Amino acid sequence: QVQLAESGGGSVQSGGSLTLSCAISGRANPNRCIGWFRQAPGKEREGVAATHTTGGPRYYAAPVKDRFTISKDNAKNTLDLQMNELKPSDTAMYYCAANFKCPLLGPAGTTRWDDSNPDTWGQGTQVTVSS
Repeated sequence: QVQLAESGGGSVQSGGSLTLSCAISGRANPNRCIGWFRQAPGKEREGVAATHTTGGPRYYAAPVKDRFTISKDNAKNTLDLQMNELKPSDTAMYYCAANFKCPLLGPAGTTRWDDSNPDTWGQGTQVTVSS
């Protein structure tokens, strides 16, 4: 069983940067992905970035591609999300999640998250970007 705990959220102005970190306890499914989702007020939860539990390929949702970077430190057992060039539209509760089917890759690096349903979630950390 795996447990997840996020940290690093906060408030920042548009164009700023934040790094979220997820402390991973226990063992996630090595044949699945681990990553970050977010939910803005009044909107559905959406996938943001993911990587294989053991590291390797990375997947990014279109709105964050080229601005966010996901990285997994297997020695420290943490999962980080470096967020640059933040926009007000990035304002949301961010969740670390595990044990989900990795997103499907489409043309030009696009991703589909329809079947990416985590079975383990952290408690979430708030990110607020002001204009």
